[in-house]
Amino acid sequence: MDCYAFAGIVGSGDDGNGEDVATQAQQTFYHTYWRTDLIPFGPRQEYMLKSFFATQPLPDSHLILWSNGDLRTNAIIQRYLRQFPDSFSVKMMEISQLAMGTALEGSDKLNTNDKKAWVDGDLLRLLVLWNFGGVWVDMDSLLTRSLRPLLEHEFVTQWDCYNKPYGPLNGALMHFHAHSAYLCEAFHIMDSSPPPRPGSTDWGSILYTKLWRRLVRAGVPPFKVLPWCFSDGRSCRIDNRLPDPFKKDGEGQGRWIPQRSGKQGERVMSTEDGGLLDEILRKVFSVHLHNQWEKDFPQDGWVERLLLRKYDRVLEGDD
Repeated sequence: MDCYAFAGIVGSGDDGNGEDVATQAQQTFYHTYWRTDLIPFGPRQEYMLKSFFATQPLPDSHLILWSNGDLRTNAIIQRYLRQFPDSFSVKMMEISQLAMGTALEGSDKLNTNDKKAWVDGDLLRLLVLWNFGGVWVDMDSLLTRSLRPLLEHEFVTQWDCYNKPYGPLNGALMHFHAHSAYLCEAFHIMDSSPPPRPGSTDWGSILYTKLWRRLVRAGVPPFKVLPWCFSDGRSCRIDNRLPDPFKKDGEGQGRWIPQRSGKQGERVMSTEDGGLLDEILRKVFSVHLHNQWEKDFPQDGWVERLLLRKYDRVLEGDD
């Protein structure tokens, strides 16, 4: 549980929005992506929007939803555009334009995509951060508190707690400045390497690892790597991971139980309101769901009770 405790320390000395380390004269851009040709944008995808507007400081934050189709006609999207006109926008991606001025400008590799939106999603996140700077958040994420305390550094995240040698880094949550030298070098690696394999992390985890190692070998201080639990608490051993968000409380693997038991004051791994899980979710920054779009959250499960209802209360002005 040390990783979760460490997450709780980050930003604990400021006002909760991380303004001591992230004061800026303009809005911080946050970017995400949805492929309209794979699954329609519906209530399940809306949860990410709810999590953003319920946890991030407004009006200092602006979320840009990128897509390969026009989402402005979607009823859910229209509602958020009306409610947050200064903090939310929708853009159709123009890869060739976004790649102008990079090593990939005019490259045939820009037309690469796959049926999982992995390769094109990995390309898009680098290009939009190069052009606009800011934070990338995957759509299959539920934000749990303000990301502002993290913005002191450029970073990617640790994939899991297993320290894999060839795929240790993750871009589901990442932060880079516009025209970052790190991104410039990443584009050169992409341009000089074979095209990415469909359904692979060649332009994701593998690329970040290549880039990090190249920087270290050259004696250049690399970008930061945030600990796995900051955004991906499911990716660890059974005894140290968050409970399965798609199973009823107490039914998944691990030691999590629906309610406290034992002596009073004992740190029991309970999922009830005010329990250990509730405490952990207030410390970490996001819960990464790893797609699984076909699954629903159990009624009255921990995701619904500790996250979704909280978002609704905040957005309705009751919290």
